[in-house]
Amino acid sequence: MNRFLGAGMMLAGLVAGAAPAWAGGRTAIQEPMLGSDAQACERDEGPAIAATIIGLKDRKGNLMLELYPPDEADFLRGDRELIAAGKTFRRISVPAPATGPTALCIRVPHPGRYALLFTHDRDGRAKFSVWSDGAGFVKGDRLGRSRPKVDQAIVEVGPGLTHVTIRAQYLRGLGGFGPLDGK
Repeated sequence: MNRFLGAGMMLAGLVAGAAPAWAGGRTAIQEPMLGSDAQACERDEGPAIAATIIGLKDRKGNLMLELYPPDEADFLRGDRELIAAGKTFRRISVPAPATGPTALCIRVPHPGRYALLFTHDRDGRAKFSVWSDGAGFVKGDRLGRSRPKVDQAIVEVGPGLTHVTIRAQYLRGLGGFGPLDGK
């Protein structure tokens, strides 16, 4: 069972909302890349996704990117199920940097459409807590309370490096997940 299955299941039950794209496409990223795939982004060796994360609540715990197939049935499914079925699944996890900008890199198997999930595991326990942890997708409007749709997470990846920006969101009372800056 996916050790982060709690993230997918809890997040699936509590966050949602269709959102227009507010970030994505090619942008200049000046900060150093984090993650086991960092060299692919630093050398512009694709296909890979360079994700700039903004709006972190704090610098505790771990930051994670997960790559899923671009369809509703497989989005947020357990990693073992996806891998056993021969479907796309990748995960990178890094300790939250103490200071500075945050940019994570994740390689993708080939150019195409993927779903990308960001989570901020603030206590470092590798289990998503809706009460304290954060999440985000490339389409950055408020996530809300219901299950997120795959459309919020879709990234079109070309043969090179694809740059996206993800705004972290955290539980904000009865309204569900939203960015800390209220945007």
